[in-house]
Amino acid sequence: MDTDRRLRRIRLWLALFITGLVLSGVTAFPLETETRWLSAWLHHLPAPAGLTAWIDRAHEALKQTNAEYPFIAYGTDWLAFGHLTIAVAFYGPWRDPVRNKWVIQFGMIACAGIVPLALICGPIRGIPFWWSVIDMSFGVFGVLPLIPVWRHIKVLEALAALAATGPGPAHTPPGVSAAAPQPPLDGYPRPAI
Repeated sequence: MDTDRRLRRIRLWLALFITGLVLSGVTAFPLETETRWLSAWLHHLPAPAGLTAWIDRAHEALKQTNAEYPFIAYGTDWLAFGHLTIAVAFYGPWRDPVRNKWVIQFGMIACAGIVPLALICGPIRGIPFWWSVIDMSFGVFGVLPLIPVWRHIKVLEALAALAATGPGPAHTPPGVSAAAPQPPLDGYPRPAI
């Protein structure tokens, strides 16, 4: 697979990951409205009773909190902002994946960190275990697009190192093919000196 194709694949996977971060961020703003819609929707579907009861409870808590203590929602506004800010950081690997591979490592570590956070904080906050499993799935599904990105970056890194040690330019930037050695103008090979 050539470098340009690898870059396209990296950008496709990053677009998926960035979209997930943006959606997670944007949906953290209107939580009361979203839980109201979800509750109404679940009451019209054959949904599990435990899920419907939990969404109803979450909606009622958000409604009461927003009515009496609206400043508490400021915390989820910051949560949303954090997601959007992290999404912006992934523009670095979009532009130059090898140079900004640390952002991919950071994303993978953050995805792994979701699991212990949900397992520790979920029970402390009274979150049902099945909901913690849903939360943990964000880490699992989040890391899935980053794994192929990481693999493609490692190949691009190896190709750049090979280009730096072999004949040709000292450094071939990602996305640019290394120049092939050209035969002499008269067509006769030159002896190595």
